[in-house]
Amino acid sequence: MDDLIDAAARALAAGDPIGALKRVALRRDAPALALRGVAMAQLGEFRRARALLRGAARAFGPGDAVARARCQVAEAEVALAARDLAWPAKALEVARAGLAASGDQANAAHARLLQARRWLLIGRIDEAARTLLALDASRLSPASRTVHELVAAGIETRRLHVGAARAALARATDAAIHARIPALMAEVEMALRALNAPAARLIARGSERLLSCDDVEMLLASGTLVIDACRLCVRRSRTVIPLATRPVLFALARALAEAWPDALGRGALISRAFRHKRVDDSLRARLRVEIGRLRRLLRPLAGIDATAQGFQLVPRGAAGVVVLTLPSEEDEAVVLALLGDGEAWSTSALALALGTSQRTIQRSLESLAAAGKVQSMGHGRARRWTVRQLPAFTTSLLLPSASPIA
Repeated sequence: MDDLIDAAARALAAGDPIGALKRVALRRDAPALALRGVAMAQLGEFRRARALLRGAARAFGPGDAVARARCQVAEAEVALAARDLAWPAKALEVARAGLAASGDQANAAHARLLQARRWLLIGRIDEAARTLLALDASRLSPASRTVHELVAAGIETRRLHVGAARAALARATDAAIHARIPALMAEVEMALRALNAPAARLIARGSERLLSCDDVEMLLASGTLVIDACRLCVRRSRTVIPLATRPVLFALARALAEAWPDALGRGALISRAFRHKRVDDSLRARLRVEIGRLRRLLRPLAGIDATAQGFQLVPRGAAGVVVLTLPSEEDEAVVLALLGDGEAWSTSALALALGTSQRTIQRSLESLAAAGKVQSMGHGRARRWTVRQLPAFTTSLLLPSASPIA
């Protein structure tokens, strides 16, 4: 490695892409192309970065497998930063295995961190945790250790282990200070702000208030019967009854919980669950059937009594009944929450992260664009979406990803 390449690599490791480009901007050899690609990625020019990294991989040739694997890992990181979540994960695993076999443990560990970050972004928390467990954080560089702790904090936040998330962010702060990379320090500060921001809204006895992540954790451990509209389930302590695939039953459970301790009339229940304003005998019969189904599902936690006015939720051994929902329940709030990380997302990445179809995401984005809440850039497959202005509430839906090149 010549002196200019070595100096450029050191500049990139310190988070100075301009300094790196000053040394290799005019060179066309394989190492220079790779470093230029990393520098462009740090500057946010993702398309140019991927083209340079692919050119570098071709220039290295099949005889330099380690260098080609490093280029693949760098390209995977650029794809993650550009929210191209459909980038072939198998290629990253092959590159990681090749680096580990060749003794390049630092880059192999970095590839595993990329895998964990991707799992976290698409909501596969258990896979992200298993991937992270395969790494020994004490052997990582300060920059990689920062990313490791950011991912760990994201996992613990999703699991509502707020104390563990704060401890991980404290370790991330210490590692970022040692790394001396401004982008990583900013990333940790953003994660801390997200953890301290309102995370949910509590509805109980006709009143509402915002809750922090700490408040939500205490609520779920309190023994209160919680109708969780964030995760579409009914829960008390560790007992959870999922209703994500039963929207009518969940709508009935929520309506009864919002009325608790009073009963709710049959007309109001029909309107909430079936979205019919006019009540007839067929809708009353359907309501009786759905209430019967809900009563059977909720039997471990609550009963549902028929009254002269309608139906009443009766918790079993719970201190009370509350509804937990998102800070803002405007249309397409979940899409806005994802876009709230400040990155430009493609429709395919949003669909993958939310587990829905691209057409559904396109309709949501068109609605948000018409309302002036999001904007697009590019055309065709290169089209990306961002928020015009960050949402008023930052949710714990996902942790912002680490800087493009750690």
